[in-house]
Amino acid sequence: MVNYNELKEGHKPIVYVIQEIPGTQEGRPKINIVGASKFGELQVLLPELSQIIFSPGPLIFKLRKLLNNYTPEDFLLLTGDPAIIGVACSIVSDITNGRYKVLKWDKQERQYYPIVINLFEKGKIDEEHK
Repeated sequence: MVNYNELKEGHKPIVYVIQEIPGTQEGRPKINIVGASKFGELQVLLPELSQIIFSPGPLIFKLRKLLNNYTPEDFLLLTGDPAIIGVACSIVSDITNGRYKVLKWDKQERQYYPIVINLFEKGKIDEEHK
């Protein structure tokens, strides 16, 4: 069923949580990611114990399917296995031609900040500060 209000307001951002937070299955997640919900609806992609070590093909296929509707208005919350995070960023970059957003946790301010990634940025690099 189509929700008229959603069509009228446009796409509501989704925060794709790449992997469940460790301890979630036991009911005691090690970190609280609720603060990320102010950027959009949280959607967890993979269980906390997902592995990519032995056979990356099925996991890549699953991530492609789960991230198929990613738009540049959505966010990635980079949780879990670094190899899986890399694959998710690669998939999203492929979908959006190198433009996507991630949420970065600031320990000092105790909040998330959005970071816009544009892999094909054409800005000049300051050569003096090498």
